[in-house]
Amino acid sequence: MGIPHDLCENYTAILKEELVPAMGCTEPIAIAYAAAKAREVLGEEPRHLKVSCSGNIVKNVKGVTVPNSGGQKGIEAAAALGVVGGDASRELEVIAGATDEDRERVRKLVQYKFCEVALAENVPNLYIRVEAEGKDHTATVVIEEHHTNITLIEKDGKVVFQGNAPSPKETKALLGDRTKMSLRTILEYAETVDINEVQEILDRQIEYNTRISQEGLDNNWGARVGKTILSIWGDDVRACACARAAAGSDARMSGCPLPVVINSGSGNQGVTVTLPVVQYAESWRVSREKMYRALIVSNLVSIYIKHYIGSLSAFCGAVSAASGAGAAITWMSGGDYASVGRTITNTLGNVGGIVCDGAKPSCAAKIASAVHAALLAHHMSVENRRFEGGEGFVEDDVEATIKNMGYIGKVGMKETDREILNVMIDKVDVDSCL
Repeated sequence: MGIPHDLCENYTAILKEELVPAMGCTEPIAIAYAAAKAREVLGEEPRHLKVSCSGNIVKNVKGVTVPNSGGQKGIEAAAALGVVGGDASRELEVIAGATDEDRERVRKLVQYKFCEVALAENVPNLYIRVEAEGKDHTATVVIEEHHTNITLIEKDGKVVFQGNAPSPKETKALLGDRTKMSLRTILEYAETVDINEVQEILDRQIEYNTRISQEGLDNNWGARVGKTILSIWGDDVRACACARAAAGSDARMSGCPLPVVINSGSGNQGVTVTLPVVQYAESWRVSREKMYRALIVSNLVSIYIKHYIGSLSAFCGAVSAASGAGAAITWMSGGDYASVGRTITNTLGNVGGIVCDGAKPSCAAKIASAVHAALLAHHMSVENRRFEGGEGFVEDDVEATIKNMGYIGKVGMKETDREILNVMIDKVDVDSCL
């Protein structure tokens, strides 16, 4: 029977807006993008940069290798590479064209304190302000709420462009209305949409995310979580599903320049919603079309859960992404609304408490843990087993459980998020508190 045409179009729009390529961890890329844009506006080589970031941006850039930087880490390196080797027109692939010469210049600029970093207070969770000072001009670029959403451009103190961070109503109009999402209509959409509408972006997601996963398995990136799983657990479909998702993160968290197709603004979430589903589809030898439809389930369930939490939080996004992958695997095995709902409930009830302490190599292990939990959740669901309503934050209705998890991630974890950042930037004496 299908779903109403306007709701179908809404889901298609969400997929097209969310499933875009990005090179490396999206937070340092967003800093590089803002810096590249500031240089473009400045019209000359900056002599000095000041980069002011929200706590969540600091948290997600501090420990991750900036892609295409030759192993350099941190806000200063990301901003300097955006200035030296960035092309702002490429947005989340802004530093894809950086050269060896650019990388060496960045090392020298960081060494000579070219970039000043400050923590921005009382701003959105995703906030970047780059102030560039040249010989004859100054320029300022501000990004808010979304990784490429520029809300202010100034040159020599005069506003060149100003657009407020989108309100919830404006976000619905621009990015598809997430408030219209539900698990039931996600499944109806996945089962009935004309695959030609989304095949191109799904093919790109499979291609890009499989390639970076294989890179993580073939070479020694990060902590080599994916390779460790295969060497210890063997190569059955469950081990491969965990290992392939983890391997993609192994590579991208350690600066691999290969692009990924993201989900909910995150490459780690992008590889998590993709690779376990592809692995099971190949193992079960399902048709290409059925795999596409399962990927629709995986992507949209992840986006649905994450939209209640927000773009950056102390809630680990690998959990929402793994919930999507588990839901898709259950659906692909013949599961209906109730069984898919059990898988989501079982996953959230198990690993919903994994915290995000920034982007870094250990994200690969969190992905593996979340995918493992989702596969356990799937097998429990197949046996008609689930965590029951009233047990912790779990409700009888999966939609209510998802909302409860969203509230915990967005509201309940606010103070946790603040204290994680304080620990990371050495603002607390942990010993004195114990």
